[in-house]
Amino acid sequence: MTDLAADAMSPFLDLGADLVARAKAAGADAAEAVVIESRALGASVRLGKVEDIEREESRDMGLRVFIGQQQATVSTTDFTSGSFGELVDRAVAMARAAPPDPYTGLADPDRLATSWPDLDLFDPVEPAPETLIEAARAAEDAGRAVEGVTNSDGAGASFTLGGMALVTSGGFAGAYRATGHALHASLVAGKGTGMERDYDVSRARHAGDLRSPEEVGREAAMRAVRRLNPRKAKSARVPVVYDPRVASSLVGHLAGAVNGTSVARKTSFLRARLGQKIFRDGIRITDNPHRVRGLGAHPFDSEGVVTGPLDLVADGVLETWLLDTASARQLGLATNGRARRGVGSPPSPGASELYLHPGAVTPKELMSGIASGLYVTELIGMGVNGVTGDYSRGAAGFWIENGEIAYPVSEITVAGNLVDMFASLTPADDLVFRNATNAPTLAIEGMTVAGA
Repeated sequence: MTDLAADAMSPFLDLGADLVARAKAAGADAAEAVVIESRALGASVRLGKVEDIEREESRDMGLRVFIGQQQATVSTTDFTSGSFGELVDRAVAMARAAPPDPYTGLADPDRLATSWPDLDLFDPVEPAPETLIEAARAAEDAGRAVEGVTNSDGAGASFTLGGMALVTSGGFAGAYRATGHALHASLVAGKGTGMERDYDVSRARHAGDLRSPEEVGREAAMRAVRRLNPRKAKSARVPVVYDPRVASSLVGHLAGAVNGTSVARKTSFLRARLGQKIFRDGIRITDNPHRVRGLGAHPFDSEGVVTGPLDLVADGVLETWLLDTASARQLGLATNGRARRGVGSPPSPGASELYLHPGAVTPKELMSGIASGLYVTELIGMGVNGVTGDYSRGAAGFWIENGEIAYPVSEITVAGNLVDMFASLTPADDLVFRNATNAPTLAIEGMTVAGA
């Protein structure tokens, strides 16, 4: 096991400050430097045998410079000090040749974070490869022991570490590190043309928060067994219930529609709906980058701006957009600390730790009044039009009859429009934080289901 010191980003802050100073000396009016490091270790097994062990490490550096309303961004993986002068000269020359952008520039100083909370995102111990192999093998063994399972697509365990250091000439300097652990299994049930596959996965910032390998393997196996002997659903307009692992995709579609860049470009189906009711009373959707140990959490945004919980939807009303500095200026607003970025391009807005708050009924109660409907456990394809809100995706799951799960179904399509879907959505009370975007079980009153 390797101890990973949490203060390892400090040298990158010094490097960023040096680059910013060099850019200013070379003629830039303003500049910012970002350093991103990443480390990944993963192991996978299939049928009890190790399939692969992979390790990746990278460090990338980006420099963005401004000359008036012109900007340029350059990036490199060369961290030798002799390369910095060339990097700075190239960035300044590119900025002088770039077209003007009236919305570009660093975040306003009064929006910058001067302190931030400890979100406990960093697990200081890196697992050994043997530990990952053992966890993956335990998950697969548990799944293969379930009656009805006939094969395996494999299981895997992984560890990731990422860090970011940001320095701007506007007065911000900050860095943080975050880790991630994951465990997954994919099992196959049935034989011949009647085989079905399903999976389960557990993710966490700290290894101690992962579900056990045995639980992950058994759940994947039982899901596969439950899907055996599917039927073809008849085409109809019926209520559709989304399992939590696919319900989060609906929240993701909302995030895309309230992205400030999409709104400014008029490519969002919600661009004219700010301040209007788009969900039912009581529906609340929050982006909270300060959720402790959250998989999408971070202490400040990628421009150094203060972050904190933000209700995108409150009591069914669309309250705000996801904004970075550039999109906010284009819309005549102020950034709300939602900038995201890599090293090779300017920031852009996005969600971090996004979730739809739970409702007041259980999933069973949510389905109890459905005489005939669909329970979706898997979605296929990306048939969503962000401009119109039209929605059409392949799906598999189970048919609901008289409020109960009746039998598995596959090779079907669910279709509707997100405006109507949002307006008729009801959440259950079973919210669990599994990913960076989360939702409980969700029911939508009427959608078109196309089957046999």
